[in-house]
Amino acid sequence: MKLLSRQQIESLSRFKSETYLTTSFFLNTDKSRFSKKEILVSAKNLLAVGRARLESLDLGKDKKTSVGRDLDKIADFCSQNMTANSQGLAIFSCQGEHFWEDIHLPHPPRDRVLFNHNPYVRPLSQILGRYRRICAVLIGRREAKWYNVFMGEISFIESLTSDVPGKIKEGGFEGTEAKRIERHIEAHLHNHYKKASQRTFELFKKDQFDWLLLGCEDSFTSNLELFLHRYLIDRLKGRLKAKLSDPVDKILKEVVELEEQLHKAEEAEGVRRFVSELEKGGRAVSGIKEVLRRLNQVEVQTLLVTHNFTAEGKICPRCKFLYLEEAVCPSCQKKTNALSDVVDEAIESTFRSHAEVKHITPPSKLDHYGKIGAFLRYKI
Repeated sequence: MKLLSRQQIESLSRFKSETYLTTSFFLNTDKSRFSKKEILVSAKNLLAVGRARLESLDLGKDKKTSVGRDLDKIADFCSQNMTANSQGLAIFSCQGEHFWEDIHLPHPPRDRVLFNHNPYVRPLSQILGRYRRICAVLIGRREAKWYNVFMGEISFIESLTSDVPGKIKEGGFEGTEAKRIERHIEAHLHNHYKKASQRTFELFKKDQFDWLLLGCEDSFTSNLELFLHRYLIDRLKGRLKAKLSDPVDKILKEVVELEEQLHKAEEAEGVRRFVSELEKGGRAVSGIKEVLRRLNQVEVQTLLVTHNFTAEGKICPRCKFLYLEEAVCPSCQKKTNALSDVVDEAIESTFRSHAEVKHITPPSKLDHYGKIGAFLRYKI
């Protein structure tokens, strides 16, 4: 299946086996860069690395058998499923619990194979954070078209045609008659804009898109916005130069380029707001130790983390609280377990608490605050 929603990641983050390890497998399958043969060789080499790592682990027979079956099943899947048109593949398997999820990705991940009690969802979170559900609307004098754009793919939704008279030809009418005809045409145009705006709002109520991109002649723009519902005004993020007659691939190219610009601007604005909130002593904290403390108290509303930032840490096997150095859980006095990357656990904890994760591309001002921070639900 395809990576489509945050709910998929939340569902994966909730899976955990107390008995067996889960294998998380990520493979770059971008066929614009690699041939099918090269991708299969990469998969084979990655699985060989996984088998070598498995042999070096001090695990019981049942755990080793389960992971070995994971690797065998992943190898079979890769040999039979490399025709999918996707740029990446993620597989999560725990054969001891009869658990399996394969997800085709719209963006190439870094090749890796990991063994842990939880699925490793951070790459999915990073990829999903790059995309928004976009409604692109192109409007002319008589026609309107709607497109859905998500994860680099575009699909036509519907079109609308209105009965709008043509413009008055120069020298055709003069005086009062010309003005009357102009008012008549303007009334039809306004009705066209109103119908297009109403239909856009109906699509929003149905699909709940994140961003609205609008393409129309400059002379129409101000008139059209008069009819947009305030919910749509809030989601209006930019203008398209594309015309109604343009081919779909040209429209998609412009939308994707604009989406990338908006994503970078959104990241920068998020960091700016975070720094401002932090420096005025508001609802924000920075640094891995303080962020973990607030996560344990379920106070995090939005987690900001720099791409590929990692840190060793601890987890309480009973409370599931996360720590940086504590050998014993302060809450239940149980000995904590070591984590190779407590940041990954922090991201999964954030998803489980239904909070938001924002991945920030370095360099940014977040680097000066420990590469990780959080907006809080409540004032400190």
